[in-house]
Amino acid sequence: MPQTATLYAAFAAKLDAVLETLTGEGVLPSDANRSAVTVEPPRDASHGDLSTNAAMVLAKQAKANPRALAEQIAAQLLQDPLVAQADIAGPGFINLRLEPLAWLNEIQAIAGLGADYGRSAMGAGSTVNVEYVSANPTGPMHMGHCRGAVVGDALASLLEYAGHKVIREYYVNDAGAQVQVLARSVHMRYREALGEDIGEIPEGLYPGAYLVPTGHRLATHYGSRFLNAPEAEWLDLFRTEAVVDMMAMIRADLALLGIAHDVFSSEAELQAAGKPEAAEQWLRQHDLVYDGMLEAPKGKTPEDWEPVELPLFRSTRFGDDQDRPIRKSDGNWTYFGADLAYHFQKEEKADALVDIWGADHAGTVKRIKAAVAALT
Repeated sequence: MPQTATLYAAFAAKLDAVLETLTGEGVLPSDANRSAVTVEPPRDASHGDLSTNAAMVLAKQAKANPRALAEQIAAQLLQDPLVAQADIAGPGFINLRLEPLAWLNEIQAIAGLGADYGRSAMGAGSTVNVEYVSANPTGPMHMGHCRGAVVGDALASLLEYAGHKVIREYYVNDAGAQVQVLARSVHMRYREALGEDIGEIPEGLYPGAYLVPTGHRLATHYGSRFLNAPEAEWLDLFRTEAVVDMMAMIRADLALLGIAHDVFSSEAELQAAGKPEAAEQWLRQHDLVYDGMLEAPKGKTPEDWEPVELPLFRSTRFGDDQDRPIRKSDGNWTYFGADLAYHFQKEEKADALVDIWGADHAGTVKRIKAAVAALT
């Protein structure tokens, strides 16, 4: 992969050469830390083309006045034929105006490099997991999902462009109450396909006509086998079949956007593999999960509320408002507990995690950040 310098990267290299010269002259100490030095567009475009904070960052280390140091740096930068003007602003920021030739050279570079312009190896050796879309497999995608799909895929591409290895991941929420509701909804359409007048879809089920083809497919394949069978005989089967159809629909929509994920992780498979239990064990070993009581709900306490001992994650250690339960009173995993286990799995395979979520997940961000901080 070619390493191609943009205008900003090129001037960052020129600035670095100037700082090396000043170090050789004894103006800067040889062990000066330059990691916070930047070359970027000025906040106000009227101030110039490029701006650097070098003097502000290095003045204390050089035991120098920031403006005086800025003057020395600016004088060196002005020797470059592509620099038309160097102004010192405020306490020591340096704003540069470039000669037109600098921009003409950049246009030539863009034309010559094409899609490789700006590509870098800055992320080489680093793996980033970007999870995006992850729409529940209970129906078609909506516009909110599409927005997350475009944002997530664009970010993944930018990270790849910067040299990172990127895992594009989709989390399939195929465990829990919502997919059981999906299975019952499909069973209604299955009965309908076999000729039964099902009337209006009962409240609490998914009424969408998008489930009609799944009902017909199951009726064709299984005949009347499950028409009057107890729910226990068909619930898991219909759940699996319905999720397959819904994910095929979602994948087709994503393909229309030109989006393809590398990994589709199943919540049901995650739980079957014992990942939540493994995560809980690890967290207990590190004193990050304990058995305790939740505080009573704020405001008027519901009549049926009673304190129950639950396994709680110490999320307050990491900035959350309260410690969070990872299991319900019936022993099943909470949404947070399942998400925590999922991030535990992702963290094992990547150096950095990025989640692209919708606004409806805003309340979950703080606790998941706390969980990832604990895991890493």
